[in-house]
Amino acid sequence: MVNNGGILIVARKKLFQYVGDTPIIPISAKILAIFIVLILLSNFMTNLLSINLSQKQKNVLTNQLLVNQLKEMYITAGNQYQIYSYSKNKDECLEALKKSVSSSFTQDNSCAMAFDRTGKILFFSSNRAGRTLDLFKDKETLEKLNADFDAGINQGSVTFDFGDGEFFGIYKYHNDWNCYFVRAESRADNQREMYTVIGITAAIILALTVVFVFLGTFMLNKVFVNIKGITKSLYDMQQRQQLEVINIDDAPNDDITYLAASFNSLSVSVNNLLTTFQKFVSKDVVNKAYSNHAITLEGNQRELTMLFSDIKSFTYRTETLGNDIIDVLNVHYNKVIHAVHQSNGVVGSIIGDAILAVFGTETSSAEKSIKSIESAWEITNVTAELREKMAARRKEIEKKRRLTASELRVYEAVLLDIGVGIDGGTVFYGNIGSDEHMANTVIGDKVNSASRLEGLTRVYHLPVIVSDYIKKEAESISKRYKFYEIDTVQVKGKTEGKKIYYPIDTFVQGSAALSEKFEIYEGGLKAYYKGDWSKARKMFKQADMEVCEVFLERMGRKSAPAKWSGIWTMTTK
Repeated sequence: MVNNGGILIVARKKLFQYVGDTPIIPISAKILAIFIVLILLSNFMTNLLSINLSQKQKNVLTNQLLVNQLKEMYITAGNQYQIYSYSKNKDECLEALKKSVSSSFTQDNSCAMAFDRTGKILFFSSNRAGRTLDLFKDKETLEKLNADFDAGINQGSVTFDFGDGEFFGIYKYHNDWNCYFVRAESRADNQREMYTVIGITAAIILALTVVFVFLGTFMLNKVFVNIKGITKSLYDMQQRQQLEVINIDDAPNDDITYLAASFNSLSVSVNNLLTTFQKFVSKDVVNKAYSNHAITLEGNQRELTMLFSDIKSFTYRTETLGNDIIDVLNVHYNKVIHAVHQSNGVVGSIIGDAILAVFGTETSSAEKSIKSIESAWEITNVTAELREKMAARRKEIEKKRRLTASELRVYEAVLLDIGVGIDGGTVFYGNIGSDEHMANTVIGDKVNSASRLEGLTRVYHLPVIVSDYIKKEAESISKRYKFYEIDTVQVKGKTEGKKIYYPIDTFVQGSAALSEKFEIYEGGLKAYYKGDWSKARKMFKQADMEVCEVFLERMGRKSAPAKWSGIWTMTTK
């Protein structure tokens, strides 16, 4: 309950779990409901039958009782008539008869009477206080009694109405008094007992039902505890959209557990299939296929970052290693792909010794460029670590013996060196192909640009080269990387020059000393751009880095050409 600005808000807890807008009713609740309904119906029908039978039996007993009481009343009436014959005191005899008859009354409206064939009352006695009767007013009943009498029938059962309810009873015609003698009970009194029995029975059934509900709930919870656990696991999986294995370690040995075990087998198979599927396509495709239950030919323009990595001198290594190059590539790619995934990248494609990774498919923010640089340096680091391990192994062998010429060529071949180029911008990202075969890919000039930047790593002897786009994005959100301009290059197929940069990780030990050299290098680069090649040569020599040799070789001892733009035009990739 929350008070929000004077408005009382009551938080309602949902009775059932929901899948979308559909409530999931527990099977235990359904079974319990069916159980209660069956109990109620069973008890109702059983008690209804028992009550009907009891009522019939009671009617029989009541009729028998009325017959006996009528006999007594008939005998008493005969005796009182004899007394009346001698005493001539009619009122006294009738009063004695009433007292004798009333002593047998058991119900609230029990009555006895005598009336002649015209309906004139001889005497009337009732348990109901204040009730008197001078004339039998149920003409229909009187006519029937007279008709039977004329037919020779002078006794039997009778029903009549006083105007306030129906009565039933037994009658017999008394020849001395020339009257019909009737002993009767109220139908309402007789049925009231039935209703009382029904009410008591209903209360007992209701009480028992409440007890059975609690008892049934307790027992079903014990029986269905395994089902509840399985259902909850399935519901959680549905909410997370992820298949998992249901824990059935403590589950009983029943068909529900068997069902859960079958589901676990299916879940493992599906997850294995998804894992295998994800090894061949990007996780974006897997996630979309899993959530949408389909893969379609679709795509759109996105702001993405592309990383292109390639092994240097791959042709030589292939010729040297032969079929063993596959094993070397697998070791290499195991490290490289892991580095890409660690930085939230997606492997777009693997083409021989080259790999294309895409960043920003999940979120198009400037962070994608930071992640791509992190991945690039991780790739170079794991490659360097692999080279160091192989070099250490070579030293161990050379302590015992000299390597043969063929062994030396193999060791040189496995010492992989890579180049990484990174660029970003607007590209097409999606699925292309046909309904029979399709591929998830990225298409655009920026993809080609990343490949060309990787090619420049061989020219400038640098492991990583990025574009101005990457520099601006990374610097907008982080100061971790310091970008040094390497050159302004007009690659093949382009009409404009493009600045390229080398990112230094300031968090890495030794970055300060390297930055000092690049500061000198940038001074030489500025002189190079201005056409002061003499100053540029001096500063490049002072920087003393492998990349400086590129410019020293390019300039030679010449001066800058006329109309020098500072842009170096590449004639190859």
